[in-house]
Amino acid sequence: MTTAQDLDVTPTPLALLLLGRAADPASERGVDCPGDLPAPSDPGLVERARAARERLGEKAFVLGHHYQRDEVIQFADVTGDSFKLAQQAAARPEAEYIVFCGVHFMAESADILTSDAQAVVLPDLAAGCSMADMATAEQVAECWDVLTEAGVADVTVPVSYMNSSADIKAFTGRHGGTICTSSNARRALDWAFAQRAGGSGKVLFLPDQHLGRNTAIRDLGLAPGDCVVYNPHRPNGGLTAEQLRAAKMILWRGHCSVHGRFSLDSVDEVRARIPGVNVLVHPECKHEVVAAADQVGSTEHIIRALDAAPAGSKWAVGTELNLVRRLAKQHPDKEIVFLDRTVCFCSTMNRIDLPHLVWALESLADGKVVNRIEVDKETEHFAKLALERMLALP
Repeated sequence: MTTAQDLDVTPTPLALLLLGRAADPASERGVDCPGDLPAPSDPGLVERARAARERLGEKAFVLGHHYQRDEVIQFADVTGDSFKLAQQAAARPEAEYIVFCGVHFMAESADILTSDAQAVVLPDLAAGCSMADMATAEQVAECWDVLTEAGVADVTVPVSYMNSSADIKAFTGRHGGTICTSSNARRALDWAFAQRAGGSGKVLFLPDQHLGRNTAIRDLGLAPGDCVVYNPHRPNGGLTAEQLRAAKMILWRGHCSVHGRFSLDSVDEVRARIPGVNVLVHPECKHEVVAAADQVGSTEHIIRALDAAPAGSKWAVGTELNLVRRLAKQHPDKEIVFLDRTVCFCSTMNRIDLPHLVWALESLADGKVVNRIEVDKETEHFAKLALERMLALP
């Protein structure tokens, strides 16, 4: 069994909070909450989960995001990133129940793409996403009013990251924009800029400023000065009308609580500690981290890169620790370590633990639908428009 020590990470008193351990409402959720690393669940729960899964048969389809803990992933019919899982759910119309082991916005996307006859279940309703929560419908509507007053709304196309709520996806659909993933963000931005003739177009990128900035600078060749950050907690986003008119990319002030922790010091430290190491990071990391890395890519890219890497190669990976641990276990012929020496789980992902999964599966097996995620019809309509534009990207 791979341990935190095997990955050369050091648990600290500030390791991320896991379900039921403690709470710190004064801090940003999922960043600096005191707590311990997750303990394995009662072994008896494994047998209960297996029994409930067998009772359900093909009536249930279980989806597991890459960041889920292994004890949950073992019961997933399909593993993947958020949009791949939602697509997989849509491809199983015979399944009455879609059990989504992920976070809330992912389950919303699955509900949008599946039929009304299917029930999407999230084993723990507290499994949210701090990034998605950094942009509310009210805040984004106010932002659009600011852009309108500055005279730039009519030349601005919203592009929203998949890691956003159904409300934000619907806003994007209403205003002629598209959704993107970390894999197709460049294509989405190319499409968005092409929607406005004369080179005067702008993009409002929601809610992850780092993915937006990294894609604009690394892939599109824009300058850092072409990007401004809209802060929803400041009047007019903290920007003047002149700044909004001059900008090409209006970045929402949001970020991933896991990937945002990696720093340039993390990269420098691991290079000094492990000569010849390859640094591989997710594009949700800060721009200076991405600029210093050897490879940058989505979760699926990270998995493919390590699958294809030669035996004996050394890798420091900047993404969620559950995935890094799993990859290290799968590739014992390669040295795979976590980029930061501080343990960094996604605390909200880890809310989907075996007790919650067993409760959901046993309830469904008994004919009781629990924790159903339902997106209202109007929101679903406009969110689906934005998702369909993404699927049609050239």
